[in-house]
Amino acid sequence: MSAQANFFKIGVFVIGGVVALVLLLLILGSGQWFQSKVTIETYLNESVQGLEVGSKVRYRGVVVGDVRRIGFTYNVYEQDQPMPVRLRYVMVEATILPRLIGGRAGGDITRPDTAKVEIDRGLRVRLAPQGITGTNYLEIDYVDPKTNPVLPISWTPNNLYIPSAQSTVTAFVAAASDIMARLQKLDIEGTLLNLNKLLVTTNSRIDAIDTAKLSQTATRMMDKVDHKLDQLAVDKISSESVALLGELRTTNQRLAAVLDDPALRRLPTDADAAVVQLKKTLDDPNLAKSLAHLQSTLNRLDRLTGSGEADLKKAFDNLRQLTENLRDLSENAKRYPSQLLLGAPPLPAKGLQP
Repeated sequence: MSAQANFFKIGVFVIGGVVALVLLLLILGSGQWFQSKVTIETYLNESVQGLEVGSKVRYRGVVVGDVRRIGFTYNVYEQDQPMPVRLRYVMVEATILPRLIGGRAGGDITRPDTAKVEIDRGLRVRLAPQGITGTNYLEIDYVDPKTNPVLPISWTPNNLYIPSAQSTVTAFVAAASDIMARLQKLDIEGTLLNLNKLLVTTNSRIDAIDTAKLSQTATRMMDKVDHKLDQLAVDKISSESVALLGELRTTNQRLAAVLDDPALRRLPTDADAAVVQLKKTLDDPNLAKSLAHLQSTLNRLDRLTGSGEADLKKAFDNLRQLTENLRDLSENAKRYPSQLLLGAPPLPAKGLQP
């Protein structure tokens, strides 16, 4: 009887321990089991090597979920299309925790109405390498929507859909492949052949140059330069330069004395006064009247000289004739003064008559 009682107690103890362990696990895991999750899906048109179920999903570097399923779109969608027509996108489903992103109502990227706005701003999902281990994870981040367009699809996704962007590794490999393709198109052999020809031609041109003659010519030219420099009267040039500097110093002193002249300093003031006086004269209303009177006088003089031009000419002729008569009269008066008083000259004596 005592042995059976001991077995019973042991069994009760084991069952109680198992129940306590289950309750402990339920308490510790209730936070993960009962919190809300959102399933998202994306499609990638590239290899997902290194991405596995359980890989982390990061939103701008922060872990917000994990990958739940990896497959192909043609196994879920386009079932009514023939197999050759279906798209070969890789379909990745992941669960994310809205509370880790922010917002009690599910955050900005976990609600269909706000996710569309964020997608238009450049929200994309792309593969990112996990260090040097060779594994990848999903990175949700913002990129340029112009350079990362949305993949074309013809169906309505079953879950919240976030488009994908080309991964950095794929972009690097594509750029390297493009460079290699361009290098393959280059005519490297032809370029090397042309370069070899250029080098051969250059060597032949250099060998054809008479370096010894060039050296002799350069030596003769340097000798001539030295000879010409020796012929220069350096002492005379130096003395003349000193004299020129002295003259420049004297001229500078004279110029300074002229600028320091009080009369020159008063010149701007006198000029200002003259300008002010001239302005007053020009503003004087009598100036306009005087100019009008002068214009009238000139008009009358012009009419007078224009109408009596013939009479003036005749008067000038008479005046010229009168001047000539006066000149003759003065000459006769010098020769025969008595004629001016007595009239005609006296008759010659009888004995002197012819």
